[in-house]
Amino acid sequence: MRAREIFIVTSISVISAVIIISFFWTPVLWSLLLFGPLVLLGVSDILQKKHTIKNNFPLIGRFRYILEDFRPEIMQYFVETDTEGSPINRLNRSLIYQRAKNETDTTPFGTRLNVYAEGYECMAHSMYPKKAEEVDKDPRVLIGGEACKQPYSASILNVSAMSFGSLSENAILSLNKGAKIGGFAHNTGEGGLSPYHLQNGGDLIWQIGTGYFGCRTESGDFNPVTFKINAAQPSVKMIELKLSQGAKPGHGGILPAKKNTLEIARIRGVKPFTDVLSPTYHTAFSNAEGLMHFIAELRDLSEGKPVGFKLCVGNKEEFTDVCKAMVKTGIKPDFITVDGGEGGTGAAPVEFSNSIGLPLEEGLTFVSDTLKAFDLKKDIRVIASGKVFDGFHIAKTLALGADLVNSARAMMMALGCIQALECHTNSCPVGVATQDKSLMKGLDVGEKSVRVANFHKNTIHSFVELLAAAGLAKSSELKRKHILKRTGPSKMVTFSELYPEPEMAV
Repeated sequence: MRAREIFIVTSISVISAVIIISFFWTPVLWSLLLFGPLVLLGVSDILQKKHTIKNNFPLIGRFRYILEDFRPEIMQYFVETDTEGSPINRLNRSLIYQRAKNETDTTPFGTRLNVYAEGYECMAHSMYPKKAEEVDKDPRVLIGGEACKQPYSASILNVSAMSFGSLSENAILSLNKGAKIGGFAHNTGEGGLSPYHLQNGGDLIWQIGTGYFGCRTESGDFNPVTFKINAAQPSVKMIELKLSQGAKPGHGGILPAKKNTLEIARIRGVKPFTDVLSPTYHTAFSNAEGLMHFIAELRDLSEGKPVGFKLCVGNKEEFTDVCKAMVKTGIKPDFITVDGGEGGTGAAPVEFSNSIGLPLEEGLTFVSDTLKAFDLKKDIRVIASGKVFDGFHIAKTLALGADLVNSARAMMMALGCIQALECHTNSCPVGVATQDKSLMKGLDVGEKSVRVANFHKNTIHSFVELLAAAGLAKSSELKRKHILKRTGPSKMVTFSELYPEPEMAV
């Protein structure tokens, strides 16, 4: 007799015994009603062969799995200190929530950071700070070079790439409506243009990945006809060609089968309920010059909208080759997005998340300095993404060479993400990273879109206050000398010393 049959027979026997005995002695009924289910669970643990712990320690062994299921919540709320927690600590999470809800975000009793610990960073303030009216309250950056016919005025803080499929329809609707309210851009991610990206009319950066979702032939190659149609959408302000992303550079995107619904498959042009693995490479080009010509093609097909590419820096010589190709062909992207190796994703192999790709500081400074060395930086805007949660993070990133920044995980937390680390399982408890209708229905678009806009507004305000404290009127005035980092027990150096800039073009 199989375990399942034994379990059924045992259950029927126990229930029958309870009914019979209850006619004669009521306390037995209540005892069995209370403890009978536990006995049955114990029996099922003994009969199952999948989990050794449950087999060896019936009933008690279940607590191991219960604790494991709730480990993120237990760590966040009962174990971690304010400065611990990964990938985002409690201090940063609390700040994001407060700003999204328009709550008080000041802190009492001084910093909780160890200012004498190696790695501590701070900003050099001025004895002569700027008056509030002297500082640009809404810093924006114009993106578009000489070949661009439709330049875009971008906020310095925008929503980083997150696809519909990885995120729920309500999450996409909320992010885009928040972008519309706050006047900033929303990157679609490589999953294609969905109706939820377009419904609320927020500014979009349409990302094209190796799967060419939204502009794909049946064989999976680039389709210029469908690209031109989608690029003409009024909400699409820029086109971003994704070469790689920080969390899994060189791997390609992953959409688990359980998230690949009929609707998502239709939008992406793939078979539903299958794992969607984007190729690791582009079929539209195979070298630096090919990349430049493809960028020119995308710009032409989009009627002159800004076109750029995104990468996580790996082999530095390859980016140098790209700069040489820009000089040789005369074709320049309008922007380059640099993703740090610490970037987030819904799903990635552990080795890729932990051990592939340069972190943002090193990657960003290399890209910025190489562009300057080739006298290209003045024509190309640099966007940076990778753990940008507050005004200081923006200031630090701009000081390293970025013109503007993108943020993904902070925007997710503004939506209500609790860092449950269930993004890849389709069981996100707050309805952000799931396609489960019963879970996403709790995410109210009207409420959460306002929180996204609030987070953006309040974070920009904090950044502007930092500018004033440093005696600066514009974000473009931030330099590496303004940021300091502790490199030892009694030594702090500026970013200018850590990352010396090139002195002349090659």
